[in-house]
Amino acid sequence: MKAYGAEFIGTFWLVLGGCGSAVLAAAFPGVGIGLLGVSLAFGLTVLTMAYALGHVSGAHFNPAVSVGLWVAGRFPAGRLLPYIVAQVAGGLAGAGVLYLVATGKAGFDVSAGFASNGFGEHSPGGYSLLAAALIEVVLTAGFLIVILGATSSGAPQNLAPVAIGLALTLIHLISIPVTNTSVNPARSTAVALFVGDWAVSQLWLFWVAPIAGAVAGALIHRGLSDD
Repeated sequence: MKAYGAEFIGTFWLVLGGCGSAVLAAAFPGVGIGLLGVSLAFGLTVLTMAYALGHVSGAHFNPAVSVGLWVAGRFPAGRLLPYIVAQVAGGLAGAGVLYLVATGKAGFDVSAGFASNGFGEHSPGGYSLLAAALIEVVLTAGFLIVILGATSSGAPQNLAPVAIGLALTLIHLISIPVTNTSVNPARSTAVALFVGDWAVSQLWLFWVAPIAGAVAGALIHRGLSDD
């Protein structure tokens, strides 16, 4: 239960910090943090909570990561569903807090996006379904390769959270214009449920593509590593 609680808290922090930076701070007049700041915020959420809670749960904070670790033989199948439930619940809690804060400003419109992921007319840059699917699969695969490599027995000790956090920052720098960056079904679900409508109708992609990418990344790592 401690591990499930850690996954809840870590995913809560990721959604509140990452999506919160996008909703509250990205375009703040005069000092908005923009794409660079939002990318860094997502990386920092994982880095900080990986150090804080990694020893409790392994710091997945992402259903795709949990699936990838299972495929790689690093995580037992029996804990997969409870981890995913805890992650989705934590993400929803984070989005709930963010919603309460954001609606404290007059004129806030959740239908404008609320940091939701999308493709086509709901892609920040107008990218197609194919482009969105491809970037999510490839970047999630890369993320799993980094995670598995950084936590392997031959990797430098105690630096895995840094590598993983920087990898997530890089992923956001690449793909915010394409999909608003998911690579994490819990993060996508959390904000989409508050937006409803198009965000929910497109949510399937942000489960299918990250999980497919995670499986691919895990298989690639197993083919390259002796760990």
